[in-house]
Amino acid sequence: MSKSKDFLRTIVENDIQSSKYKEITTRFPPEPNGFPHIGHAKSIVLNFGIAKDYDGHCNLRMDDTNPTKEDTKYVDALKDAVEWLGFDYGKEVYFTSDYFDKIHNYAIQLIKMGKAYVDSVDEEEMRELRGTVTTSGQRSKFASRTIEENLELFEKMKNGEFKDGEHVLRASIDMGASNMKMRDPLLYRIRHAFHFRTQDKWCIYPMYDFAHCLSDYIEGVSHSICTLEFENNRDIYNWVLNTLELKAPRPYQYEFARLGINYTVMSKRKLLELVENKVVDGWDDPRLPTIAGYKRRGYTKESILNFCEQIGVAKANSIVDVSQLEFCIRDDLNKKVPRVLCVLEPLKVTIENYEGIENIDSPYYPHDVPKDGTREIPFSNEIYIDKNDFNENPPKGYFRLTPTQPVRLRHGYIITCTDIIKNDSGEIIELKAKYHSDSKSGSDTSGIKVKSAIQWVSASTAKEVEVRVYDRLFKDEAPEGLEDINKTSLKVIKNALIEPAVISQKPDERFQFEREGYFYCDPIDYTDAKPVFNKIVGLKDSWSKKTNESKPKEQSLEKANKVQVKGDVEPMTGVQNKLFTKYTEELKLNSEVANIIARDEYLSLFYAESLLVLNSPVGLANIIANDVARVIKENQSTKLKFTATQIAELIKMIDKEIISSKIAKQVFDSMVKDGANPSQIVEDKGLVQISDPSKIEPIIDEIIAKNQDNVEKFKSGNTKLLGFFVGQVLKQTGGKANPKVVNELVAKKLK
Repeated sequence: MSKSKDFLRTIVENDIQSSKYKEITTRFPPEPNGFPHIGHAKSIVLNFGIAKDYDGHCNLRMDDTNPTKEDTKYVDALKDAVEWLGFDYGKEVYFTSDYFDKIHNYAIQLIKMGKAYVDSVDEEEMRELRGTVTTSGQRSKFASRTIEENLELFEKMKNGEFKDGEHVLRASIDMGASNMKMRDPLLYRIRHAFHFRTQDKWCIYPMYDFAHCLSDYIEGVSHSICTLEFENNRDIYNWVLNTLELKAPRPYQYEFARLGINYTVMSKRKLLELVENKVVDGWDDPRLPTIAGYKRRGYTKESILNFCEQIGVAKANSIVDVSQLEFCIRDDLNKKVPRVLCVLEPLKVTIENYEGIENIDSPYYPHDVPKDGTREIPFSNEIYIDKNDFNENPPKGYFRLTPTQPVRLRHGYIITCTDIIKNDSGEIIELKAKYHSDSKSGSDTSGIKVKSAIQWVSASTAKEVEVRVYDRLFKDEAPEGLEDINKTSLKVIKNALIEPAVISQKPDERFQFEREGYFYCDPIDYTDAKPVFNKIVGLKDSWSKKTNESKPKEQSLEKANKVQVKGDVEPMTGVQNKLFTKYTEELKLNSEVANIIARDEYLSLFYAESLLVLNSPVGLANIIANDVARVIKENQSTKLKFTATQIAELIKMIDKEIISSKIAKQVFDSMVKDGANPSQIVEDKGLVQISDPSKIEPIIDEIIAKNQDNVEKFKSGNTKLLGFFVGQVLKQTGGKANPKVVNELVAKKLK
């Protein structure tokens, strides 16, 4: 397999080896009530990827059970996203509405079995009767209706004889279930609404929990892969299929962590709010995390696929830094886009000692020799440079053009400022300069030393373009809604100037505007008369620079101690590339962990030192990339109280099961404070892991004796309560009991 084997692929492989299924079939089942976003991309890559890896098939199925919010335009957007990412869903798109007749028949079957009833209480009373996590629920008085009464009422619901909300169909399961999802969940509700496919045929629509598992079964899905918020729904999934006694092979549901990204919202409700309130310009606004937005901004499918692969498949929810996604697009474009010159804020420069015009032959890929491609840049006595590339009163460390400091024109000559022209308001409107004829790039014999090269365009041939500079839509790392909008997320530059060769390129072209970032021809608004370019991403992470500048100076690191703990977003150097390859291919590290350590010199040296002490590459890498890096970031210093040797000692105790991972966190926190040796901390605080069954069994016996109700529920089939008992034992031992031993002993005693 080309991809790393995550826990879901391990499950699939085990099922193949046991001949559980003849063919692997997955599905991507979005509700067509909004445009797909980057979270959907992760699900698309996972579901279609698993099917492809194991010679199976992935169905694209629209979960169209809510007619009030769904639309054909959303179906088209979802199809486009799958196709753009490079996956094949076959000859047809599936719809849950295709199965409405079959699902309705299954509902009638449950009623006839006495496993479903029509309830007529209102929403408020239903909520009260449901109970709480600590109190059992009560069944509605309408649950006592006869099978005949329920069949008659359900038929009338289907025929449209009742108003919305007047009745619902509920499963008859267990109002005392610890999983509140199992307290007689809804199966059908009344909706007098036009459906974009079935039109007015139906007045009742199945709930997700009822329709989803049956749609999977009807389609022959083997592995129903959902995000973690549906973990508790798995009990309903299984109950429906088991109660209806549907024949094998049947689908099974598995959950993985959904994608969360900082500075980003991915709730379709919140995205719809942004669109409807015109905070953004439609679902394809380049500031939105929708696939359509990324496409219009200029992201490549390769960058999205690489991002999804890097973040991997996990069992626990976490937040991914948006800079990781930005790194992926930079990394992709850096390898393949041409470099060109563009002046965003033009300032005229007249070169007084130059006459005529010449074409300067310039490479598109100046730093990538194997790549061919050049163009001619016209040079004349009137050019434009960027306003920011001249400073009349320069600060220390300013290396561009000043009244006394010459600068090189990229690919061209060195110029020196001779005069400054200002308007009545004192604003600089033009510069006079001279060029040095013997300073042409590639054949410079002038002996003039310059520390910078700036972009420029010739006044007579430059093309005026509109440039849209996009920034993050939200200013808050964990945005809630409209109140967290970054009001400067879009800057439109109407009169930028670009070299003429760019305009003659094909429409779907991306460029690096040197020193500015990566840009893309807007696929909607670009015309020959008025070219429009969208900024995809900057050459480096300018956002972190902004946030750092807003902090007090005393919080910033000295240059010598500066460390990047999230992974520098600039392209890797040769040394960093070699380290990254070694970490991922030889040491088998996760790509994100390898990326963080390889890009930071301090962390890579710290890691190398720890490996000399202990050969546990994954364990060491994880604690260094996460915990050690976090301490450096919080303290704004690489001066640590603990050493790489001590970190190795800590991981060694975990590997030998002397302490648990939970206890290791306590030990690490102590090391951060006083730098003590981890073994000494464990000894002084009595934190050695308890693995002796004779010491653990009495604790288990005591907990079982106090929780007989849960024991009975466990023996009746609620196997999830195993986790409850294990958790109680770990809690009573302060986390010192060996979880593996506890699991085995608890399972044995509850049989």
